[in-house]
Amino acid sequence: MTSLSARVVAYASVREFVPLYGLYALLFEDHGLDTRSISSLFVLWSVVAFVSEVPSGAWADTVSRRGLLFGSGALLTAAFTMWLVWPGYWGFALGFVLWGISESMKSGTFEALVYDELAARGCEHRYAAIMGYANAGEMTCVFVAILTAAPLFELGGYALVGWVSVAITVVDIALVGTLPAAPKVEEADEIAGRGDTVLVRYMSSLRAGTSEIRTDRVVRRSVVLAAALLACLAFDEYFALLARESGAETGFVPVLVALTAVGQVVGAATAGRTATMSGRTMGAVVIVGSALIAGGALAGGIAGFTAIGVGYGALHNTAIVAEARLQDTMSGRARATVSSVVGLTSEVLSVAVFAAYAIGSLWLPMAALVAVTVLPLVGLGVVVPRLLPAARPAGTERER
Repeated sequence: MTSLSARVVAYASVREFVPLYGLYALLFEDHGLDTRSISSLFVLWSVVAFVSEVPSGAWADTVSRRGLLFGSGALLTAAFTMWLVWPGYWGFALGFVLWGISESMKSGTFEALVYDELAARGCEHRYAAIMGYANAGEMTCVFVAILTAAPLFELGGYALVGWVSVAITVVDIALVGTLPAAPKVEEADEIAGRGDTVLVRYMSSLRAGTSEIRTDRVVRRSVVLAAALLACLAFDEYFALLARESGAETGFVPVLVALTAVGQVVGAATAGRTATMSGRTMGAVVIVGSALIAGGALAGGIAGFTAIGVGYGALHNTAIVAEARLQDTMSGRARATVSSVVGLTSEVLSVAVFAAYAIGSLWLPMAALVAVTVLPLVGLGVVVPRLLPAARPAGTERER
């Protein structure tokens, strides 16, 4: 189990060790884009991701999941390379198209790979803890990478920050080969015995996953909750612009943004401990976390970004727990497909967030926009007790 955890955490963490994360919004702004243009790029990113999300999830229930992760890594490398060789609106747009497809190929695929490997070992109850460690590793790397962006920018500007990021994505592609390849719920020899073609298996997985969501109320509610909480994490795309608006110099912006990453590290690392939280507790966490983000955005500075980090970390924790409960509720025969519907729904909600920023920027400063757009999360916190499935004790099957 230790070896599995280490491999999962290493892959997930290195993928997020991208110094560009702390500066790419400023890269766009310094190449002549305003908030509306930048928001349009984020919308394009999300649209591409949700259009390809469910189809890629069904492929992950049909073909090699590691193969899809290899392809995802290659597209991510190409995306950042495009930004560096064609630093204009259309170059940024093409990069986001590649990144969106890359994310959809990973979303659902990675989670299903880990859960099925744990299921093969009879350790499904460890899923929330391991994914929490993986997310904590991701955010630790984001934190370090963002801090690294400041000295890299001073040494070589956006070019050095970008090419270091590209090199790291290449390393992560190599780490895909270390991941396990547990059999899916429907064994390969069973499929082969039926003589099904890849296309037939693909359509079967797609139907099975979407049918489970339509017919199983618990799964459907879990999908909605997990997607809504994941969509909350779309706010971080604007943190760099928020920091600059509050008066921070470009070299200090990554430091402020890194404070939000610290909160996410703590939130993710404690997901194993909070995995059995009740719906009422999760609802309260969502409401308090939202209030901290809104207050921190209006306050600005180190204190404000510290508050944002705490609130963001709390939301990150609830998103991991909600996704783990979803994995426990589904049958498993089309696990990646169902997980990808979560990604699809969260991307649709993210588009709404980005559109709100694009339109709202005509009248409101960034601090007010962040504060206003977290208000719907208060309503989500109220309904969480109805949406969150009860925790399933280790070693038991869900009653259907």
